[in-house]
Amino acid sequence: MFAVLKTGGKQYKVSSGDILRVEKLAAEAGETVQFNEILMVDGTVGAPLVEGAGVQAEVIEQIKGKKVIHFVKRRRKHSSKRTKGHRQQLTLLRVTDILASGADASGVKAAIGAGSVSGAAVAAAAPAPKKKAAAPKAEAVEAPAGADDLKKLSGVGPALEKKLLEAGVTTFAQIAAWTEEDVAAMDEKLSFKGRIEREGWIAQAQELANS
Repeated sequence: MFAVLKTGGKQYKVSSGDILRVEKLAAEAGETVQFNEILMVDGTVGAPLVEGAGVQAEVIEQIKGKKVIHFVKRRRKHSSKRTKGHRQQLTLLRVTDILASGADASGVKAAIGAGSVSGAAVAAAAPAPKKKAAAPKAEAVEAPAGADDLKKLSGVGPALEKKLLEAGVTTFAQIAAWTEEDVAAMDEKLSFKGRIEREGWIAQAQELANS
């Protein structure tokens, strides 16, 4: 059985076991890919493609073609010349199977040219990686019975209040009694970055504790 397939703008006549070089495909060595643009299978000619037909092949390796030298010389008033080299990127394949029908349900990855628009579309259509389970949200720290509303201090919101409660600071009286060493230790421990002195928490706490 033979088939005529189309890929990279070219047509290839292949049989099972043939080694084929085509324009680079978006596939890794060892993967099996399937060509779905089949123009002919044995005596069946497509219009333009043979419905349900496919050619499966194993990717042997990604290679480069022979170097082609492109030389341009302009014979003008300001003449110039330029030499450029190019090696076409190719994929080396071994044809493993020719399907006259049922290729659309085979589940084999489609052979798509690397960097093509259709290749990007196939990548977008590929199954999305499984999302990592979201980390459980930290439970809110509830103020113990008898605790003061620390949010009355200037610059203290729910986030800073939570830090203070977690550090065991629950009342204005505790803050009012802080020494310079206590302020420095708390500033470093909770990363307040000088907020305690800048906002005048000790003075505020003294007033609130006496109110």
